[in-house]
Amino acid sequence: MTDHDEPTAQVPGGSPGAGPHPAAIREILAALPGSVVFLRPERGPDGGVVDFRLVAASPGALDIGGRDGERLLGLGVLDTYPGIESTDLWRDYLRVLRDGSVHEGVVEYEEKAAGIPHRSRYRVRVAPCQGGLIVSWNRLDAEEREQRRLALMQRLGRMGWVDRDLVGGVITWSDEVYSIFERDRSLGPLTLEELSAHAVAGDRPAVEDAVRRLLKIGEPVDHTFRVRLPGREVRHVRVVAESETDVEGRPVRLHGFFQDLTAAKEAEQQLMEQRQAAVAHGSLLAAERDLAARLQDTLLPAPQQTLDLAGLTVDVAYLPLQEGLSLGGDWYSAIELPDGTVLLVVGDVAGHGLDAVATMALLRFTAKGMAITGTALPAVLANLNTLLLHTPERAGQTATMVMAAYRPATSRLTWVRAGHPPPLLVRDGRARFLPSTGGILLGAVPTARYEASTVDLLPGDHLYLYTDGLVERPGEPIDEGLARLAGTALAHVDVARPLDGIVRDLITPHTRRDDICALHISR
Repeated sequence: MTDHDEPTAQVPGGSPGAGPHPAAIREILAALPGSVVFLRPERGPDGGVVDFRLVAASPGALDIGGRDGERLLGLGVLDTYPGIESTDLWRDYLRVLRDGSVHEGVVEYEEKAAGIPHRSRYRVRVAPCQGGLIVSWNRLDAEEREQRRLALMQRLGRMGWVDRDLVGGVITWSDEVYSIFERDRSLGPLTLEELSAHAVAGDRPAVEDAVRRLLKIGEPVDHTFRVRLPGREVRHVRVVAESETDVEGRPVRLHGFFQDLTAAKEAEQQLMEQRQAAVAHGSLLAAERDLAARLQDTLLPAPQQTLDLAGLTVDVAYLPLQEGLSLGGDWYSAIELPDGTVLLVVGDVAGHGLDAVATMALLRFTAKGMAITGTALPAVLANLNTLLLHTPERAGQTATMVMAAYRPATSRLTWVRAGHPPPLLVRDGRARFLPSTGGILLGAVPTARYEASTVDLLPGDHLYLYTDGLVERPGEPIDEGLARLAGTALAHVDVARPLDGIVRDLITPHTRRDDICALHISR
């Protein structure tokens, strides 16, 4: 059928029997707005109407197929709009042409061609003119679709409009406003003055003042207030309103909308609470970091240093995983005991943070104390294993550890390990991991056994004790990490402080997953 939303129009006058004057009709239609056409009847041998031809159209005429103005001229109605001959509209065409009456009504049209809306609704006016028909139309389903779209937008946005005629006293609410205020539609709308009485007591003075200014001097309103509903629920409602004034500047009409902001306000409150919780959590983390930093000064020597102990040079590298936190679960000791023996220890407590730090401190100082008293290294590890298993606050905590005691008089190094990577010895251009029976990690089982091994350190030897953070990478067998360490250690054997280069070559930010602690011992 046809498609446009402008006002209807027609050419008046003329009798059905008069001869058509297309040029004059085209001139008249060219000055009309909206969708208007002139249809000339085409008759068969018996004088009956077999079709209508579009011979004139207004510039704004638009049919359902998107044809407009000049493109409509010359088209036959039956060919252009298949199936129209079986509709009431076609019968109206014939009746108006026959008896000279004027017909106006709503038409439901079904399109037969593909690519065009199947069903549509029009308000059509058909009038006789110069032996033909003047037909004008407005498409209704487009207007109704816009109304449905507006209603949907209001519902989704929890928003409804309001109009008030201050002279006639008429107030109109859209359906959504009734929903916002949970008001029965049969009771009609509330006035703004009545609405302010439903505001929560703390918001009422501001609402009353805004309403008074709007009604008295036409000052626009954009205010959010809390209103108590009949069920005692409190909602946050935004009102936006402005006025139309008369010649003397007095408000005569009000237009505006209400919007339910309850969900937004509740989300805002939740965000505020979460932000406050995040700030509190950040303060707690900052305090924990500060405590850990002070613990580091107490529990561990400097993280990067070089020590000279009984003819040994010991380089230290200590890199905790947590950025800004100089203390993790990895730890070391490098001291000279009262009898001249050098004690070298590297340990790794499972986990990070203060819990790991507490376990690390327990193991570090206990191991040092037992070593000072002359306890054999295997017994030290056995006692530490028992300590972890029977300390309630450390229940379930595990750790790995390697301990070595170097006697300068014999250049002999005795060492023992508990679930820890083996020491690496670089000698005469070759790198090898020292063999040992080994023992299970600390805190795993009560019957753990540990055995000592020995090696003589020669001048020019390089010995490395380290935690698994130096060699492990996600998804890679540990043997590959150990081989990489051996090759890298060989490449740095002739530099002043080889440990720095080894750490730099082996560790990258995207592969690192753990704390790192390493000792380089050389004669």
